[in-house]
Amino acid sequence: MMMGAYAGYFVLIAMGPTPLGFTVAMFVSMIFCALLGISIERLAYRPLRNAPRLNSLITAIAVELILQNLMRVLPFVGPNPRQFPVVHVSNIVIGNIVIKGINALVIFGSIVLMIVLNILVNYTKTGKAMRAVSYDLQASSLMGVNVNKTIAVTFAIGSVLAAAGGMLYATAYPQIDPMMGYMPGLKAFVAAVLGGIGSIPGAMVGGFILGVAETMVKGYGPSSYADAISFSILIIILLVKPSGLLGKKTVVKV
Repeated sequence: MMMGAYAGYFVLIAMGPTPLGFTVAMFVSMIFCALLGISIERLAYRPLRNAPRLNSLITAIAVELILQNLMRVLPFVGPNPRQFPVVHVSNIVIGNIVIKGINALVIFGSIVLMIVLNILVNYTKTGKAMRAVSYDLQASSLMGVNVNKTIAVTFAIGSVLAAAGGMLYATAYPQIDPMMGYMPGLKAFVAAVLGGIGSIPGAMVGGFILGVAETMVKGYGPSSYADAISFSILIIILLVKPSGLLGKKTVVKV
């Protein structure tokens, strides 16, 4: 997310905050992050594919710290926050209701990406291979699925979506820094658990619920408690409904 925001930032600085500049920045950001995601999968995750899952989790944290601190020490980035160029988007007026154009862009863009991802995962050959590999890697390999290619494509898709999320996030909150992806990344995990792991619409529903909950806390209570509310919701969901709002219950046979 952070790398995508910075890639888009440099394109917007070069082209200017115009609709065309934003479109090109979004495209460049997605391509850059897709290549970065594939490289990370090849160098950091593929050698650990048969290792315990804890190793992969530790590797994920290590990659995060490497990317953050790499951007902090690069001379053309640095640790200081930067103002993200804002593209002017006209407000939407419905009667007495005024919706900020930026907010409408973020919501509409997120919904479009969710629909495209849902179609890709559930109704394409690539998505079928991804679901098969996630269910049983060895059996998928025996059935002729190219496991390495499928996992690399999955990393590329995830990185493309992270880049789009970084661009939309930086557009709504126009300030970027090397640590900008840390808290949204944790809350994305909470949203996925809340909506149901494996459910794409569920993850978006979980994100909206978290956003509304945090906004209500900031509006009617101490704003410093907003982050605590997110993780409190995670604990409650894990205790009450571990499968999430839209997740499916799984039966483990012994």
